[in-house]
Amino acid sequence: MSEAAEPSPFTPEQQHALRCVLDQIIPASSDGQMPGAGELGLVDYIEAAASKQDGLAPTIAQGLAEADRIAAGRGAARLSDLVEAERPEVLREVASAQPGFLPSLIFHTYVGYYQHPKIVLALGMETHPPFPKGFPMEQSDLALLDAVRRRPKMYREV
Repeated sequence: MSEAAEPSPFTPEQQHALRCVLDQIIPASSDGQMPGAGELGLVDYIEAAASKQDGLAPTIAQGLAEADRIAAGRGAARLSDLVEAERPEVLREVASAQPGFLPSLIFHTYVGYYQHPKIVLALGMETHPPFPKGFPMEQSDLALLDAVRRRPKMYREV
């Protein structure tokens, strides 16, 4: 029997708004080499993080709701309906009204973005683990421990 996937903590509308916010946090590079965080598909990563960290999903949902409320005050139905040039100002207002929203989201966005295989390759980094079976390690000079080995025991046997 296979396990059912966990339901998303966000509605489809919130997921769309989250993609817009992620692209504001890390926009695509002008040369097209690096995709924006929303374009890269980090909504799934953020959802996974939100399911593991208590309070993250409500914080993000409240921040997105505040962004939609502010966008409505500017004549748009929601944040994603605003032209891209207006979104940074809306997010600054959200940051004032919901101080936990952007710092939490920025942290998880950076972690997910810079671990993503496409970004690791685009940065020219190797995609293997650091240790073991990863980067080679210099052989240590174990003779450096001789002075420590010659010391008497500094503990009591029990």
